[in-house]
Amino acid sequence: MSDTALALLRSVFDRPALFADRPRITHRVVAWGAGEPVRLPHDAVVVSEGDLDTALGGPSGVAGPADIAIHTAPPFPQGALRSFGSRTAVAAQVRLRHEADRSVCWIEAVEAGWLFLIPSGDAAAWLLAVGGPAETLLGRSRRVAPRIEGVGRISAGFETSPRMLTSLQGPDWLACGSAAIAFDPICGDGTAQSVREAILASAVIGAIGEGGDPVALRVHFESMMVAAIRRHLRLCAQFYASGGDGAWWRAQLTGLAEGFDWCTARLARTPEPRFELHDFRLVAREAAA
Repeated sequence: MSDTALALLRSVFDRPALFADRPRITHRVVAWGAGEPVRLPHDAVVVSEGDLDTALGGPSGVAGPADIAIHTAPPFPQGALRSFGSRTAVAAQVRLRHEADRSVCWIEAVEAGWLFLIPSGDAAAWLLAVGGPAETLLGRSRRVAPRIEGVGRISAGFETSPRMLTSLQGPDWLACGSAAIAFDPICGDGTAQSVREAILASAVIGAIGEGGDPVALRVHFESMMVAAIRRHLRLCAQFYASGGDGAWWRAQLTGLAEGFDWCTARLARTPEPRFELHDFRLVAREAAA
């Protein structure tokens, strides 16, 4: 989790020391396309989903308007999940060969996919292999493979392409969270995005509870989510356009372009945003001016 995302969590939950004791990443090394690896400063902490659940706990129990429900897991009231590309990934625990890699994450593009190696404390690390079997991608790796040993049990495959429900709101509900809107891990913004979604959803519910136009507020929520995934698709396209020139890379880029066009068409049918987020409240733009 980047320090930017961590700062957002600390602010929202008023926990200035949150995850201060977790292992830190100080650099990332990117071996992308045909170029030589590039070493860059990187400020992040290593946390798991379990760490988040334990540290932040469950819902607060604070009730909103009784006629608005938040859905964060299937089944959803409406809509189908649309994927922008197809990128199956697997994960495995590995051991690092070199002590110098214990605070460095590696990202490497290979012929038909990419590898992400992230330390998780001491000599342990997690390997994410996107695009094919881990053994196949490691067999074509020049940078990541020599840095690891002792590959553990490999997980079942899971989808990592960006995706979004085609409907994110209805008369008495909103949908958010990674089951409703998912980002490609190549950008490392998934946790922060989920927090931003929760802030906006709670602000929409609060504004409805204060007498705001429920239809306009729900449409605002959905349009902001479509705009967010559209920005994400544009950013992803920059990575996949430069990662490789084989069929796999071209297919991912095509999926991203099609998704970008789909989002653009949806936004063209949506009214201009009528609200602005001020801290945790939505304010009509004319009132904020």
